[in-house]
Amino acid sequence: MPNAAKLAKKQEYFDKLIDLCVNTPKALIVSVDHVASKQMQDIRMDLRGRAVVLMGKNTMIRKALDIAHPDHPDAGLDILRASMKGNLGFIFATNCEFDDIRDTLNKFQLESAAKQGQVSMVDLDLPSGPTGMDPSQTSFFQTLNIATKIVKGQIELISAFPMLKIDEKVSAGAAVLLTKLAIRPFMYKMEIEMVYQNGSVFPAAVLDIKDDVLISKFLAGVNNMAAFSRELGIPTEAGLPHAFGNAFKNVAALIADVSFTFKEVEEVKKFLDDPTAYAAANPGGGGGGGAAPAAGGGGGAKAAAKKEAVVEEEEEDMDFDLFG
Repeated sequence: MPNAAKLAKKQEYFDKLIDLCVNTPKALIVSVDHVASKQMQDIRMDLRGRAVVLMGKNTMIRKALDIAHPDHPDAGLDILRASMKGNLGFIFATNCEFDDIRDTLNKFQLESAAKQGQVSMVDLDLPSGPTGMDPSQTSFFQTLNIATKIVKGQIELISAFPMLKIDEKVSAGAAVLLTKLAIRPFMYKMEIEMVYQNGSVFPAAVLDIKDDVLISKFLAGVNNMAAFSRELGIPTEAGLPHAFGNAFKNVAALIADVSFTFKEVEEVKKFLDDPTAYAAANPGGGGGGGAAPAAGGGGGAKAAAKKEAVVEEEEEDMDFDLFG
């Protein structure tokens, strides 16, 4: 059974995690696989005063969230608990934005050599040409079936050779050869897995969505809401501009042929009385459509008459061909 000091330390961790989840519900859930202790320390120091980095065992994290959920049902602690799988930790944004944290994580990356049995994160090809290794070490290349030749006292690759592939394990020969070539192919950092905000947990890919995409999706939703409300006849804020526009059109249609008028409909009545003259006097009016009728007012009538004559001639020719 744990002693009093360990229990007190565990309770302190529980209280800190619950307090941050409830009072600072804005955090990045990060994976710390292959992250070195010095790398972790540098990240903590860089984020000091702006964010809180909190790590811990999954069992302790899930236990703390499970205990706190009944007292804070709206904080989404049950959803957060279900997401804690793997070597994960938290970075709570207390005085910064998520982009600031991401910049810090990208700044502290660590090169690492390939190790046997490790899953590769990159595609790596050894380029053709000199390797800088002496002829006594050709056995390493022969083990991997890499074609080589000796040129000026050193080993050269005849052609490029694929050494690593994404999601495939590093072989023992590949690990030894890359070490001898002083190639460190992997870059390790804290990887953002999920985002916890306002009681919700969502994938980190959401952080890459640009503002213009969000705005376009929001406007599409507003348009759908306006169309839906107009179809059902239920007034909503999104549908009000369309409702007022349609109402104005109906009013203008009702008083178009009567003497009654008011200020807002005067321009409409002028246009209805003499569209050609109105368009000529207002070349920039009518939403940009007035200039076209003005420019081709008379020409348009002539073109229409000419088109009608052509149609009549075609009909006459057809009659002649059929019955003549």
